[in-house]
Amino acid sequence: MTTHSIAAPVLTDWVRELLQAQGVSASDAQITAESLVSADVEGVASHGVMLLPMYLDRLRAGSVKAHARPCVVEDLGGLVVMSAQQALGQVSSQVAVRLAVERAQVHGLSAVTVRDAFHFGAASFWARQVAAAHMIGMAFSNTRPLMPAPGGAERVVGNNPVAMAFPSVSGDPLVVDMAMSATAMGKIRLADAKGQAIPQGWATDAQGEPTTSAAQAIAGMLLPAAGPKGFGLAVAIDLLCGALSGGGVGAQVQPLYGDAATPYNCAHTFIAIDASRLHGGRGVDSEVSAFAQVIRQSKRAPGVETIYAPGDLERARRQEHAQGVLLGADLVDKLQQEAQRSGLKTRLVG
Repeated sequence: MTTHSIAAPVLTDWVRELLQAQGVSASDAQITAESLVSADVEGVASHGVMLLPMYLDRLRAGSVKAHARPCVVEDLGGLVVMSAQQALGQVSSQVAVRLAVERAQVHGLSAVTVRDAFHFGAASFWARQVAAAHMIGMAFSNTRPLMPAPGGAERVVGNNPVAMAFPSVSGDPLVVDMAMSATAMGKIRLADAKGQAIPQGWATDAQGEPTTSAAQAIAGMLLPAAGPKGFGLAVAIDLLCGALSGGGVGAQVQPLYGDAATPYNCAHTFIAIDASRLHGGRGVDSEVSAFAQVIRQSKRAPGVETIYAPGDLERARRQEHAQGVLLGADLVDKLQQEAQRSGLKTRLVG
């Protein structure tokens, strides 16, 4: 498949301009563009600029509000409930993360939960922002139902991602980021776009039968990671986001690629822990760095050259893609069609 290498700053500026053409402010468009391009730089294309056409469709249809301003609706100091007011997910998440850090500086620990929200990109992007403030950061989100209960043949819960970032002595946080399904739906959509099969164990068809067809999987169900364990964690995250915020839970969250005029209605929760206060001000940074080294230096299985601590692989990809992000020709064509539709004269390629 033909690919194009595009410098991350160029791609970020171009995404920002496309969002601004839909009425999004320069600062809101910038944080949204940074979030999407960051995912592509880390090799997580399912959360990258492939999402932009869907974002633009929703801005045009009105289910995402270009000028919405997130607001606090309940304030208990260390526990805050916000309404995103149908803003772009990155816009409400930026406000929520900053507030979580501010409140953790006062209380030692804070949780900010957000309802009336939209897709916020990769969860790790937000957890890392908390870690950059020398705190332990956690980010959670719920999605529309995508997975059945063990033994079931009906979607009842989303694949609800969680990310945790722990500050370290080196400045590079240890980052854990995962959805509760065997894989993300975005990866299946990518496989479908490329005409590729998917691995066994990722999904079922609409009748609950295992499938390797990406098209059947999109119409069917994702399978939870680790069976009942992944399913149980997905339920817990759904409640931690939707129930805690007073927002959507389960089927109250709408399909992301459904009616573009219907609000997505997901919810997010962000937790910040100011661990620097603990252990006589020593915090956890040195322990995080030491544990990461134990993982990296642990005995390797035959044929394995490198063992990565959580977050290492994404960091390696950032270095690998420092000169350019690789995008498929089909996606570039789609993005350039969006630019033409929005009246932008600048071409991404050529």
